[in-house]
Amino acid sequence: MLYDEGGTGVPILLLHGLMGSARTWTDQLPWLREFGHVYTVDAAGHGRVPPAELSTEAFVADLAALTAEITEPMVIVGHSMGAIHGWVFAATYPERVRAIVVEDIAPDFTGRTAAHWAELIHSWPQPFADDQAVLDYFGPVAGAYFLRAFTAAPDGYRLHGEVDTFRAISEEWGTRDFWTEWKSLQVPALLIEGEHTITPAGQMRTMADVHPGAEYVRVAGAGHLVHDEQPEAYREHVGRFLRRVL
Repeated sequence: MLYDEGGTGVPILLLHGLMGSARTWTDQLPWLREFGHVYTVDAAGHGRVPPAELSTEAFVADLAALTAEITEPMVIVGHSMGAIHGWVFAATYPERVRAIVVEDIAPDFTGRTAAHWAELIHSWPQPFADDQAVLDYFGPVAGAYFLRAFTAAPDGYRLHGEVDTFRAISEEWGTRDFWTEWKSLQVPALLIEGEHTITPAGQMRTMADVHPGAEYVRVAGAGHLVHDEQPEAYREHVGRFLRRVL
């Protein structure tokens, strides 16, 4: 699902992370509208039917179809899974992307599995009875994130997709890398890594080293949700990048 979030000018497409949703960008929308015409999407498998094949290429094809009405080259702003999908999209459709922001994700997780992570999600006490139950379980930052992503029902909040779908998406990253797609990019890029990142050490710096148009920044005090944990620093870096590339 593609959502028109308003604004005018260059299209800016926001791509959420695994288990996120379009709504998880809510706090960033007002200031991003100052730079262009903002769009968000709910990725396949996140509140809507997943692709038959749970591969990155299938998600990118779905994204291409969702955004077909956007004919001007876009700035893609991606978090985690959304950033991987964003740069593979840019590698596949280079004429459709003018710049990209990559938040806290790297090209190579080969050899890792999602077994422990999936077991943890299966153990969540769903449904969560109300807003406070979600905040109490996940904490204020991740709790607010999941309140925007989860499906609300009369009995409380639940995941907006299947754990097996989420697991399969992340398991694919343990079987391959995305260096070839990254190295093919010609557009300007901003790489934002949290101090307490989930990425393998040094990979995001290397991404900048192999891409002559890339800038790398490390945000102190942030974990994986940089845009929510350190919103002012995130806005500063992304705003400066957008002023340079637009």
